[in-house]
Amino acid sequence: MSTTMKAEARTGSTKGDRKQLRAQGKIPGVVYGKKVPQTAISIDQKELLAVLKSNPHAIIDMDVPQIGKQPVMINEVQRDPLSRQLLHVDFHQINMDEPVNTTVRLEFVGDPAGVQAGGILQLQRHEVDIRCLPNQIPSAIQVDVSGLEIGDNMLVSQLALADNIEVKSDPNDVLATILLPQKEAEPEATEEEPAAKTDKTEAAEPAEETV
Repeated sequence: MSTTMKAEARTGSTKGDRKQLRAQGKIPGVVYGKKVPQTAISIDQKELLAVLKSNPHAIIDMDVPQIGKQPVMINEVQRDPLSRQLLHVDFHQINMDEPVNTTVRLEFVGDPAGVQAGGILQLQRHEVDIRCLPNQIPSAIQVDVSGLEIGDNMLVSQLALADNIEVKSDPNDVLATILLPQKEAEPEATEEEPAAKTDKTEAAEPAEETV
């Protein structure tokens, strides 16, 4: 299911112009594609944050200035490395009848047998890359880990997907694994043991000083 977003035309291209836009609650960006020449735009920051939070790979029905509504996807988001403030966003206009490359989040389900036996579930990846038609992009891919025993791995190649979805990630990439239970902490040394070690160390020190 796509979401809607209205873009406004952007004329200023200087660093100061972009800073002023962000102060007004808008994020500068561009949109481009086969049907859309590269166009400078601005987007409401709250709308953009909502999309990034819910599904950053969603299809967006964007009202592009001078062109009208077009299906687009977020191609790149730039943030300040320290504050994480949104700085700029690129949108790519897509054709609904042509496959696209995108990323989909993984949703792990099930209670692994290995965890019930004392093991630890470790998730290695939270997303995979796929290729399919835009209207066939799933909101998430379920990964059933209930059958994993201690020492088992779940690989990309083991994902159960529809025939119309092509996985682009490495099929040998590990999605999840069940680790061995952590060993209990070894008992603390008795009072006599440290004393014995100290005696040996002190006995060795004079020999080192004479070398």
